[in-house]
Amino acid sequence: MLLHCYCAMSYHDFPAWRTGTSWMSGAIRRIRIGTPAAVLIAVLTTLIGLLVLGWAILFVTKGRFLKHPFERIASSYSNRKVQVAGDFQFYFSPFNAKFYAERMTVSNPAWAGPGNFFAAKTIDTNIATFSFLFGKRRVNWLALDGGAIDLQWDAAHRRNSWTFVEDAQPLDLPDIRQAIIDGTKIRYRDPKLQLSANIAVETIRAEGKQLMNAVRFSGGGTARRTPFTLYGAILSPNQTIAGGRNQLALAIRAASTRAEITGTLPGATELEGADLHIEVRGRNMADMFGVAGIAVPDTRAYRLRSAMTKAGDEWRFTGLRGRFGDSDLAGKLTIKMRRPRMLLTATLATQTLDIVDIAPFIGYDLDMVAAKGAAGTVRQVGGTPRLLPDAPLQTESLKNFDADVRYSVRTVRAKSLPVSNIAMTLKLDNSLLTLSPLALDVARGHLDSDIIINARQMPVLTDYDLRLSPTPMGRLLAGFGVEESGTTGVLKGRIKLKGTGDSVAKSLAHSTGRIAIILPKGSFWTRNVQLSELDIGTYAYKLLQGKLKEPVQINCGLIGFTVRNGIAAADPILIDTSKSVMVGRGGFSFRNEAIDMAFRADGKRFSLISGQSPVGINGYFARPGINVLSPDLLMRGGVAVALGVVASPLASVLAFVDIGDAKSAACGPILSGAIAAAQRTTKGKPRDDVGHGTTAKAENGRSNTGERKSQRKKFLGIF
Repeated sequence: MLLHCYCAMSYHDFPAWRTGTSWMSGAIRRIRIGTPAAVLIAVLTTLIGLLVLGWAILFVTKGRFLKHPFERIASSYSNRKVQVAGDFQFYFSPFNAKFYAERMTVSNPAWAGPGNFFAAKTIDTNIATFSFLFGKRRVNWLALDGGAIDLQWDAAHRRNSWTFVEDAQPLDLPDIRQAIIDGTKIRYRDPKLQLSANIAVETIRAEGKQLMNAVRFSGGGTARRTPFTLYGAILSPNQTIAGGRNQLALAIRAASTRAEITGTLPGATELEGADLHIEVRGRNMADMFGVAGIAVPDTRAYRLRSAMTKAGDEWRFTGLRGRFGDSDLAGKLTIKMRRPRMLLTATLATQTLDIVDIAPFIGYDLDMVAAKGAAGTVRQVGGTPRLLPDAPLQTESLKNFDADVRYSVRTVRAKSLPVSNIAMTLKLDNSLLTLSPLALDVARGHLDSDIIINARQMPVLTDYDLRLSPTPMGRLLAGFGVEESGTTGVLKGRIKLKGTGDSVAKSLAHSTGRIAIILPKGSFWTRNVQLSELDIGTYAYKLLQGKLKEPVQINCGLIGFTVRNGIAAADPILIDTSKSVMVGRGGFSFRNEAIDMAFRADGKRFSLISGQSPVGINGYFARPGINVLSPDLLMRGGVAVALGVVASPLASVLAFVDIGDAKSAACGPILSGAIAAAQRTTKGKPRDDVGHGTTAKAENGRSNTGERKSQRKKFLGIF
């Protein structure tokens, strides 16, 4: 309007312009009322005038008249009830927005229940107007007195109370440059993570532009039913005012876990790009991961340290180093907070792993093994010893996360277990757990494994596939205190089983498949094999001659079992040596871990003094026994006594004569791991000395063939 009046004035009203001495005079003379330029100038000037007038009105009135429109518009936009019960101010000072409210409340969304999402006695802010509208939101000043914030996720983790739109997004607080906070409390609830926390922020005082104390906070809550407490501080508050990096110190206590986090934050409320360091220690690493909903085996006392930062939806832990029990650990780990399950990825390495620290990874009780050693792996069930681990798989915890972990071990510290160079890849995808490959070196041999545990179904289904490459028997026996020299024989094998159950013991008790251990050609000590052949004459002769270290040649051998519903039957046990053929019958049970087997060696050559008769192996996995004085051997001894009485002492020797009619075995079927029905003699004829035993007598009294067997010795008779 003012410009319009100027334009309406006559050219002749300004004598100075008529002189033509001013450079503007020509331009002004060309502007006439109604021209486009005049209209544009009039519009712009009017808008500026209105803005100045509005600014002046807001500044003078402090915008108090906007209180009810603010409540109405804010409530409509947020679908929440917004109220200011006390004084209200909104104006520009001079360009940044000034907002002040007393007893302001913002209600929770309907799904979050009654109560307020936000409440404060007073809130006083100075907001950078242009950056807030068009760039990174920035609050220059925030003074909050008696504030209370209620942060909640819904049960499905799809909505949260701090997001005012349909699709919940991660919490994105503005950059707060300066803050004065007095008596403020924060409440956080996450049903999916089973996390609940209440945090109080201590009073923060400032003088001019300098904060006089650190920003301190404390609180507590529960995480997956585990109580925790925390306290911490931002130790560089003046950097907070200046918008710089913030020094953070935080301590958390949960059960036996102690965590200390130190480092810098990009801003007081920013985690992205944080440069933090964490040191955590405790009695059991499973407690620490359990709070996050991640299932790991129990460990002995541990202490770990790592660099920590947040990048997007990932928490990254790098340069991780520490110890658990008597073992070391190093590597890196990332936790990605994705839907529907978080993802754990890690690359970890151990230089020396103590054998005790392996126990819980297999399923044994850590405390028992740590206290008793190998004896701690044995438990009593119904008065009988059990060795197979029975720790149940944490199937519910497996639903919370996925995983991709690579773990390696250079050396295993154990007295009699020559194991090293363990390499494992563990993957968990929607409750499908795979250990593939799981490889290790044992006694200069190599074991490759693929184990698949399907917890998507109930009962849990486990598929075992273990493959042993040729391994020197001498080195393997040396691990158990047997002299190694003189033995060149090796063994290789495979175990392929599939069973149901949520523990190793249960899955094997309901397993079906095959076990085959193959002995290619090689030599063994006489001391190692002669007793098993029980050729007393040869053994006694070599004992007198001092030739117990003379090797015995093994042509080929197979120790095979067919497993049905947890019962393993010899199928076959057949070992061909240079002077005899050893066969075995019977089997063992994964159900109650009972062993009931018999071995017999038949000589290929004449032996004057031979005690060849079945040698029994009985007992349990945890407590096996050997019975060399079998009924057959005792009967043979009785015959010898009778002949000695009736005839002469020399005649009693005839009872121990072996005419040496054993048929040599064809090594082809043996080395291929074939079942008993496929075994042949060297002349190609089916063997009649294998495959006629029994796996076990079923509870109904029938063998696996369904036929009743009349036998002098009942194998695994408890079934």
